[in-house]
Amino acid sequence: MTDIPNSNSVLTTGEVAILCKVAARTVSKWIDCGRMEGYRIPGSRDRRVTQAALENFMRKHGLPLTGFAAAAGQGMLLIVDSNATTAQTLRDVIVQETKREVFIVRGAFEAGVLCERSRPSAIVVDCNIGVNEAAGLASWLRCEKRATRVVAIGETLTADDDATLMRAGVGAIVRKPCTVRAILSALENHMSKAG
Repeated sequence: MTDIPNSNSVLTTGEVAILCKVAARTVSKWIDCGRMEGYRIPGSRDRRVTQAALENFMRKHGLPLTGFAAAAGQGMLLIVDSNATTAQTLRDVIVQETKREVFIVRGAFEAGVLCERSRPSAIVVDCNIGVNEAAGLASWLRCEKRATRVVAIGETLTADDDATLMRAGVGAIVRKPCTVRAILSALENHMSKAG
């Protein structure tokens, strides 16, 4: 096992197991015996593997890299929503379904601050914060050359709003009312096209 890396691009043993088509226990054993480069979270039995280490392992052992590009987007997710109750519900379901680390902020400024520190792989922004704020966040991410993917959700978006968001760098727009599955599908589709 190695020291904890500075990169936020890490996968759980469960995510690695899915990609390698083995049990999570097998991945833990690979890490513990040094076959796969990984590390243990201090004070926990949980282990993590960087995306680079996983890709190297898969190439070395001739495992197909199908699905790896999608897994590369499995980092931290950020929800930007001024409605705390809705955001918390969305967060809870996403965490339960995907085991991703999910944070919530109430506006574009807070999102920008968090992006400076944490570099999320994806952002779900509810346009209840304002179409221009949502577009501004997406545009800033694009100007900063961030790999963060942005999905916007909204209830009363016009065709002009859609055009503004897409020009700014939003990769997908989901109309409300919608299911969490629809939001996750939009994220997955956007990431696979970008990857």
